[in-house]
Amino acid sequence: MSTTLIAALAAGVVPAADAFAAPLSPAAAAAPSVPAPDMEGVTAALDSAMADGAPGAMARFTGPSGVESRTVGVRDRTSGAPMDIHARFRIGSVSKTFSTVVLLQLVEEGRLELDAPVNRYLPGLLPDDRITVRHLLTHRSGLADYTDAMFADTVPGFEAVRNRVFSYQELVDLSLSEPRTTEPGVAYKYSNANFVVVGMLIEKLTGRPVSDAYERRIFKPLKLRGTSYVHPDTRIKGLHVRGYLHPDAAGDPLVDSTEQTVSWAQSAGAVISSPADLNTFTGALMRGRLLSPAMLEEMTTVTPTDATNTRFYGLGLRRYDLSCGTRVFGHTGTVQGFYTYAFSTRDGRRSLSAVANTSNHGAANTALGGTLEAAFCGKKPTVAPSSRAASSPAARDFSSLPAERDLPERH
Repeated sequence: MSTTLIAALAAGVVPAADAFAAPLSPAAAAAPSVPAPDMEGVTAALDSAMADGAPGAMARFTGPSGVESRTVGVRDRTSGAPMDIHARFRIGSVSKTFSTVVLLQLVEEGRLELDAPVNRYLPGLLPDDRITVRHLLTHRSGLADYTDAMFADTVPGFEAVRNRVFSYQELVDLSLSEPRTTEPGVAYKYSNANFVVVGMLIEKLTGRPVSDAYERRIFKPLKLRGTSYVHPDTRIKGLHVRGYLHPDAAGDPLVDSTEQTVSWAQSAGAVISSPADLNTFTGALMRGRLLSPAMLEEMTTVTPTDATNTRFYGLGLRRYDLSCGTRVFGHTGTVQGFYTYAFSTRDGRRSLSAVANTSNHGAANTALGGTLEAAFCGKKPTVAPSSRAASSPAARDFSSLPAERDLPERH
């Protein structure tokens, strides 16, 4: 099979009849050269995640030259089975991007408006009519993140909800029992409660479970055969990675957290996927195969999440600005036992997915993030940059920054 064909298949090309697919212009066809991925650097980042407590890790890169992947460690500590690039795993908050795509498709269909109050569609749900749909998708609603209290004690908190099935309303009530974090629209404050409400909107407007919307609107069109929304079943079917949760007390044994309902997250984090499917999804999204150009522009319009000038948030989408000047779009994911990164360049030509099978150990998450620099920026120059260049935002090595947290962590 030719390299060109491999690259096309890896990129997740969907049928030409897709409503938003369009022929490449001559300028787009003559795409500029990009740095080759530094797969040695990717492996080094995976090894670092293992050194920081992950039993195993893996990464898969797709680009103009095809597919490259690396695995280290084990996917199952009991059997000793090695990490497998074809194995499925819980993607945590990467699910938020799937939920956002569905909701933005509903916006395009005229079934809701981004800047309309949430209470227009879910009357009486929220105590403030100023909270809009856009506020949910940008984490600017001020709704408290109920997981802060739920997982204040990591393992006991997890065990209390491992097999529990929540309704959306119960999760919203947990959020509303806490003080709001900000006035609507004032500041970014990450909260899983926002995407619980997004799930409620999807189900109210479609009259169907959110799983149906994912399947019909994303999984089937993109042929994501390894991706599913699993709730409230606790199992990951087929070949999969087992997840291991670090207790709060240093030195205590890891907890196998693979089986759980993830009902505490649902539309905020209950999707299961594979490295190949995540590459396909983020690449197809950025190429405009799921949303119109205008809606994708809305989704990728971002504001800062911190003071580093490298990390931003749009509509259910993170943007990271890497040291080489490349901007990548996607999401991070944390669910008990798994850290995930799934990102693509804005043109969708290059995609990376990476996972480590642990959580509650931020150093492992930070180390895993180093796969982004290695994959998208290539090998670092051997000559030290000037002090002026090193101090510029574009020259800052993204992998030196602590990972952003999608759940409370003690380590």
